[in-house]
Amino acid sequence: MTTTPPRVLTIAGSDSGGGAGIQADLRTLFACGVHGCVALTAVTVQNSLGVTGVAEIPAETVAAQIISVAEDIGLQAAKTGMLASARIIEAITPALDRVGIGRSGRTPFVVDPVSASMHGDQLLADSALEGLRGLLFPRATLVTPNLDEVRLITGIEVKDRADQRVAAEALHAMGPEWVLVKGGHMWDDPECLDLLYDGREFIELPGPRYDVKHTHGSGDTLASSISSALAKGATVPEAVRFGKDFIVKSVAAAYPLGAGVGPVSPLWRLAG
Repeated sequence: MTTTPPRVLTIAGSDSGGGAGIQADLRTLFACGVHGCVALTAVTVQNSLGVTGVAEIPAETVAAQIISVAEDIGLQAAKTGMLASARIIEAITPALDRVGIGRSGRTPFVVDPVSASMHGDQLLADSALEGLRGLLFPRATLVTPNLDEVRLITGIEVKDRADQRVAAEALHAMGPEWVLVKGGHMWDDPECLDLLYDGREFIELPGPRYDVKHTHGSGDTLASSISSALAKGATVPEAVRFGKDFIVKSVAAAYPLGAGVGPVSPLWRLAG
């Protein structure tokens, strides 16, 4: 009999261009050998040039998707992507608690606090940012903000590695078990350093910086690959190291798509 693979739930929005969102999540989860489930939060009108429309899913429907999947199929990890609004964040919080997702339960929970565009513009209302801080971060096993999201969530402008540590401490004080401050937008750092912190120890994760245009979906791909490793029983440092290696190779395999910014590609893992 075939063994059922580990299951990971992504709570995120749909990208009609297929470069980011649940499409990137499911592509990554498949490449990492786990079964991906979905709680859809929004449908976007989106291509390689940007987002021109968003239709939010009713908050109670998002919460019901989480409960339906978790109580029947079972989950070994869960992650978030774009949560769209404070209403959705408030609705999913009791659903997460009901099925044991997050620090109060047994299912690891990765919060990718998608709140800034690739140009650094704010995507979430202030009320939704407060929901991230007050409701989801205290439940998170790991949060994975980029530097624009750090600025929106904490008010800290990260310009160097010293700032990166200050930001990690500020984020950890909001309640997550672990914080990963991604350094991809720290353009003067040739090592593209990501910083992992658990309130006691800083773990530096350097990697190569590629001169590539096509980086759409990089945050989704990283968070999903980390979630897949957690679902297989890895510790947080082990999972983050796996995710770092996975995203480095996915950036190296990025491809053009349309007239704008193409996606990073987890398909490198299927080659050969």
